[in-house]
Amino acid sequence: MKVLLIKEVKGLGKVGEVKEVKDGYGKNFLIGKGFARAATTEILAQHAANELIVAQNLEKEVNALKEMAKKLDKCEIVITKKLGQNGHLFGSVTKDEIAAALKEQHNIEIDKKHINEKFAIKTVGEHDLDFKLGHGLHAKLHVDVQGE
Repeated sequence: MKVLLIKEVKGLGKVGEVKEVKDGYGKNFLIGKGFARAATTEILAQHAANELIVAQNLEKEVNALKEMAKKLDKCEIVITKKLGQNGHLFGSVTKDEIAAALKEQHNIEIDKKHINEKFAIKTVGEHDLDFKLGHGLHAKLHVDVQGE
């Protein structure tokens, strides 16, 4: 009997693979426990259509992220913070402040979890931040921190 795996089964295969198994194993265990479906022509056609839709959505998402990376690479934001007596910032520039400044100054909305801060920005001056957008895409943003 042929089955289409809908969950990964150790020792048998990964999701989306069609495998030839014994009837009892296929009906009683794989299909019975919800690990697979019987590989009829309708099920296989439906699975192929779903994979095509997923691939198209992934391509759209990657293209949108590439466009955002291009925009971020060209952007520069200015953040004004209070300074202490010795000329250092009170606290540090947070991811929330960076995301809010990006939205306010360039109308680009980005989730703060994409900001890859290896170190906190605690000094006045110019800094380059790395953004991990997903799917292996990165962008750099130039941040100018000024004191008031």
